[in-house]
Amino acid sequence: MPQPGFFDIDRRLDSISRMGDPLERLATDIPWELFRPMLDQVHEKDCTSAAGRKPWDVVLMFMFLMLQTLDNLADEAVEDQIRDRLSFMRVLGLELYDRAPAGTTVWRFRERLKELELIMPLFDRFGDHLARAGLEARSGPIIDASIIPVPIQRNRRD
Repeated sequence: MPQPGFFDIDRRLDSISRMGDPLERLATDIPWELFRPMLDQVHEKDCTSAAGRKPWDVVLMFMFLMLQTLDNLADEAVEDQIRDRLSFMRVLGLELYDRAPAGTTVWRFRERLKELELIMPLFDRFGDHLARAGLEARSGPIIDASIIPVPIQRNRRD
């Protein structure tokens, strides 16, 4: 097996771009930082301890949520896809060595947005930015197959 080269990932991303990666337009045509004032409310609570990991950036979490919604992914599946798909990593500005949020983190973020009644205003604003960019959101399923062990049947026909 040949050793990976310095530019292998760049070549792969260039190939994805030539095929017309629609996610690339999301990264360039959506002014993601304009969502920050609305999203900053998510972490507005007193932190009683400095222990634990720092919370994910709210704009990045919103981007995770948009990718999840557009590809109709379950919370755990979006975690897997962020780790697996170069196109997801590129739109999010992540590298191969960066971690991805756990499915429960995405779920908690979405639930917090629901509590604050921000889901519809954020999605409407996102839709407005898409329309201005000449894009349209169509959610579509991605095949999400799970391979799980099944119990062996020991029953015989007799």
